[in-house]
Amino acid sequence: MAYRMITTSFVVTLVLLSTICDAQLSSTFYDTTCPDALTTIRTAIRTAVSKERRMAASLIRLHFHDCFVQGCDASILLNDSTTIESEKTALPNLNSVRGFQVIDNAKSQVEKVCPGVVSCADIVAVAARDASFAVGGPSWTVKLGRRDSTTASKTLANTHLPLFTDDLQTLISKFTIKDLTAKDMVTLSGAHTIGQAQCFTFRDRIYNNASDIDAGFASTRQRVLLSTICDAQLSSTFYDTTCPDALTTIRTAIRTAVSKERRMAASLIRLHFHDCFVQGCDASILLNDSTTIESEKTALPNLNSVRGFQVIDNAKSQVEKVCPGVVSCADIVAVAARDASFAVSLQFALHA
Repeated sequence: MAYRMITTSFVVTLVLLSTICDAQLSSTFYDTTCPDALTTIRTAIRTAVSKERRMAASLIRLHFHDCFVQGCDASILLNDSTTIESEKTALPNLNSVRGFQVIDNAKSQVEKVCPGVVSCADIVAVAARDASFAVGGPSWTVKLGRRDSTTASKTLANTHLPLFTDDLQTLISKFTIKDLTAKDMVTLSGAHTIGQAQCFTFRDRIYNNASDIDAGFASTRQRVLLSTICDAQLSSTFYDTTCPDALTTIRTAIRTAVSKERRMAASLIRLHFHDCFVQGCDASILLNDSTTIESEKTALPNLNSVRGFQVIDNAKSQVEKVCPGVVSCADIVAVAARDASFAVSLQFALHA
């Protein structure tokens, strides 16, 4: 009975999210113009989830983050341009929201059967439903007929989307703005049970637990969770499928930087060292000051000392061109240190 109630609540919340834009939507919108649309999308999503089960959670979250900014209009898919500041680089999305390539593939498949008919906004909404069902979660009827946005708002993404640093009242307030209740918030948050959180989003609360976290629970998480999940789920082949050119792209960027300034090799190694010494190797050293973050860059051991940020930014930019939203900055910093070390040893060998 409890599972049925949770499932029903989850479906209701996702349906509410899907209709935030309050358009004239219909579940039969494409029955005449593109009768194979839903089947085509379903096949693409099932294929993606079968290759990586976590992708189901990522697609649900992609839909959620799309709907919270300007409505469910696929604005989250838009890249930076001369007229658009992409929502992808907003703090709640940066190096976090993923699944873009799955949506791109689904759109490509749909275009083959009925070009220019089905909106990306509808594909994102249907993908969330199909992803949920693919991993044994609930299904629901998706009303269709959304139009794709031609604009994005990084500003709204930064202010409307929930942050892991938000307190309870801030979270409830952000959902209330969207006419969603605290129950809706808890239900949607429950979707995280099929996903995977980045360790830096909860590591600090577990190691520095305040009165709102049970001390025994925190101690157990330190001993079991962080040692078996945060520190163990690493693999040298992690990007072999999702971004096979990642390491080559990073290596090229680092070699180019070091060839211009040999000292940069030492700077990149030190950047990695200072990152790992605070909360683990999580790229937290790259974060700038904001209303919710006091940057590590201005800490005394780093101030006017740690450098190489622009090299990492460039490497990230190059990687984003070949596989957007896949490779973390934390991994780029780690690989950059290795490649920087090798780059100067190679230079030494060539000049010996």
